[in-house]
This record gives sequence, structure tokens and C-alpha cells, in this order.
Amino acid sequence: MRQIPVRLTPKERQRVRAFRSKGVQPSAREVNRAHILAALDQGISDEQISQVLGIERTVIWRTRSAYQEKGLAYALHDVARPGAPRKYSAQAQAEVSALACSDPPSGAKRWTLKLLVGALRQRPGLADMNRESVRQMLKKTSFNPGAS
Repeated sequence: MRQIPVRLTPKERQRVRAFRSKGVQPSAREVNRAHILAALDQGISDEQISQVLGIERTVIWRTRSAYQEKGLAYALHDVARPGAPRKYSAQAQAEVSALACSDPPSGAKRWTLKLLVGALRQRPGLADMNRESVRQMLKKTSFNPGAS
């Protein structure tokens, strides 16, 4: 595959130099990308860049492509990833916490995950709630249903 050479403008070159020398950056990947762009601008081969930085050639290829497609900022910085949408609303999480903080059902000394799930499944909109979801919600609130 023929590689198109990367030529940074003087302003971009200065920005990459500053990015590399600041020391406090969000991630090592972004600093590596700056090193890759600087090396490509100097005409250093992909194999040498790969050996010196200890990275795969695909990283170099992606950085080069990102720079050529959308510019310097796109090539240097990570793109935000959307992630999976939340399964339960804040209201549902509040209901779980409120139930866990209430008095346990008669015959029980304290709430257990099994009791919480059983009680939540009887509420409208929470019928599909499972044990792991309840556990994770309570873990985020630092609530321990087994403690007194």
C-alpha cells in the first residue's frame, strides 16, 4: 500500500511540538499520536516509528488517515464514545434506594438483594429489574443491605 506523506503546516508543527512538550496530557495515546505526526512530518518510515514508540503499524496508519481526513485536532484527540444508554432512569434508581432504606418486610430482619428484587418486581415499570442491576445501583450509593 502506497503511503501518502504527511506534511504539517508551520502552525500545526508548532502545536504538535507544544503538545509533546507540555507533559500533562489526557492520555499517553494522544502524546503518541503527536510523536507519530512529528515523525511522519520528518519523513521517518513507519517501521522506525513503530520500533521507537513500541506501537503497531495500524496505529500509525490510523493517525495518518485521521490527520489527512479531518485535520490535526481530530488526529490528536480521542473521539467521545457514546456508550450504551442507561437501562433504568434516575427515578427507578431513586425508588431502589428508597426501598432499601425503608423498613424490611415483616418476618425479615433486614433487606437482602433477593427481598429487594422481589419487592421491586411488584412495582410498575420495574418488573424486569434483576438482582445484578439492584446490586450495582446500591453499590453506587454505598448502601449495604446486609449491614445493620
